[in-house]
Formats: sequence, C-alpha cells, structure tokens
Amino acid sequence: MKITSLMLAGLLAVGAAAGQAHAKDWDKIRIGIEAAYPPFNGYNTNKELIGFDVDIAEALCAQMKAECTLVAQDWDGIIPALLAGKYDAIVSSMSITEERQQVVDFTDRYYTNSLTFVAPKDTAITDVSPAGMAGKTLGAQSSTVSAAHLEEEYKDATIKLYPTQDDAYLDLASGRVDAVLADVGPTNLWLDAEDGACCAFVGEAVVKDDEIGIAIRKDDGDLKAKFNEALAAILADGTYETISAKYFPFSIY
Repeated sequence: MKITSLMLAGLLAVGAAAGQAHAKDWDKIRIGIEAAYPPFNGYNTNKELIGFDVDIAEALCAQMKAECTLVAQDWDGIIPALLAGKYDAIVSSMSITEERQQVVDFTDRYYTNSLTFVAPKDTAITDVSPAGMAGKTLGAQSSTVSAAHLEEEYKDATIKLYPTQDDAYLDLASGRVDAVLADVGPTNLWLDAEDGACCAFVGEAVVKDDEIGIAIRKDDGDLKAKFNEALAAILADGTYETISAKYFPFSIY
C-alpha cells in the first residue's frame, strides 16, 4: 500500500484510538478478507466466502478455539478498517512490507509469493526488466506490492492501477495494457480459465520470496502470539498441507 506521511499519521491516530477502545477478549475474533482474489479469497455461488485464506483463517480459529467472524472488505480500505476496529486481523494474502509495518504488525508468514508479468501470447516482450519495459503500458491492482514495484522500478513505463485484480486482467485481455504484474498463484488460475486463454507468463519472476502474513494492530501483541502459536500447530499436524493441496499442486509455504 502506498502511504503518504499525512495518511500515515492519520492511520496511526486511528489505530491508537481503536486499540484503546478494544476489549482484549480473543474468544471471539473478527477477520477481514478482500473476497475478490481467487483462489485465495472470493465468493461461491451461494455468496459464501471461500478460498485458501478463508480455510487457513478457519483452521487457525479452530486451533485457537475461538469463534471467528469473517468480514468482507474492499482492498483499498482494508488496513484503515482494521485500525478503525471493524475487525481484529487481516487474513487476505497481504505481503509483509516495511511500509505496512509502519502502521500494522504482522504474524509469521503463512505462505510465500512471487510476482510475474503476464502478457498476450503474441507479445514481442522478452525482456521484463525496467529497461525492457520502457514505453510499455503496465497494469497492476492498486495498493499491492505489484503496484508499488511498478511505480518504484518501472518509471519509464505508463502504469495503470485497478481496484481489483480481475479489472487488470480484463484490460489485459482487451489489449488496453501491454502486460500485468501480479501474484503467480491467482494469475496461474486465471490463465487456466477461459478468460485467460489470451495470455501467458512472460519472463522470469521479478520479485521472489514475497512473504505473506496476517496483519494485526500494533497494540494487539497477544493476538499476534495466539495466531503464531496456532500457525505453528497447523503446520506441524498436517492441517496446513491438506489445505494447501486443495488449491495448489505445489507447496506455497
């Protein structure tokens, strides 16, 4: 998430106020999820939240013997809503970055990601370095590590940002951008679907070992400890592996 100094100050103030008002009873936990990022999170035909993030959240809650409520939240407002007390944790494929750590804390990672460009199958692109992409129009979902990476490294390209990942894919399929930078897992799923038949991965991953964690308010260290203990437990007893195999033919941890 791109955060200006003014926005950062505001988020810190909101977080402090929410923390003071929040009763630290972790028998009940509210969890924020974007619900627009399959296979990690989304809705089924019955409008029920599903996906890897959802299954991991539910497994962690079962391990903690906590009653959990899942709360859908648009990505752009997901951190402000945490700080405002709308929910207690974010389990929504959020990368652990220094910028985000200024306003929230993170648990240990619960999976590892990489960022890769995807482009039309007939693209002439072979060099995905900033120099190779100079003059291109590149897309990404806003307030993501992909967006930040494009804005920081690809200064000679035109950057288009979208509210959801699906919007970025749609513009790629329609020829309105030359390539999209995105997480490898959801992009691989999109490429396997009919809508993604137009396109393919291009070049090597430009960001590797991107660690994904659960975001917690800074003053909720006791909740962070509970999540870390539960995560270690589901990794040790095979629960994590069972959930992962449901969505991916390879380890993402």
